Amino acid sequence: MSDPLLSSLKIAASGLEAQSTRMRIVSENIANAQTTGTTPGSDPYQRKMVSFQSELDRLSGAQMVSVERVDRDDSPFIIESDPGNPAANADGYVKMPNVRMLVEMADMREANRSYEANIQVVKQAREIINMTIDLLRS
Repeated sequence: MSDPLLSSLKIAASGLEAQSTRMRIVSENIANAQTTGTTPGSDPYQRKMVSFQSELDRLSGAQMVSVERVDRDDSPFIIESDPGNPAANADGYVKMPNVRMLVEMADMREANRSYEANIQVVKQAREIINMTIDLLRS
């Protein structure tokens, strides 16, 4: 039988790691929201998405979360008229990344809130462990 407090710490740590990866990917998307191809007609930056999976920690019996994979978003690129751009095709159109800032900001906010929730779990477990140690001392 495993310690429930230790299990809760492991679960929260797996959540922190997964959400940290998610925030990094969203940050990459935001940073490359205007990154076009380098040659005329070439494809621009393609948005990335994180997929999570649940996995069983056999030692503790707890369900952990991890990043299963990072995929590319297959939604169509945005086409803009910009004849002066080096990535413009013969008609003056440039393929822009399929990154939508509103979606990325919402995803970042959700990842941040999930990260903060996992931090609160760690804080609460630490507080309970400290209270237990104090009770054992007295």
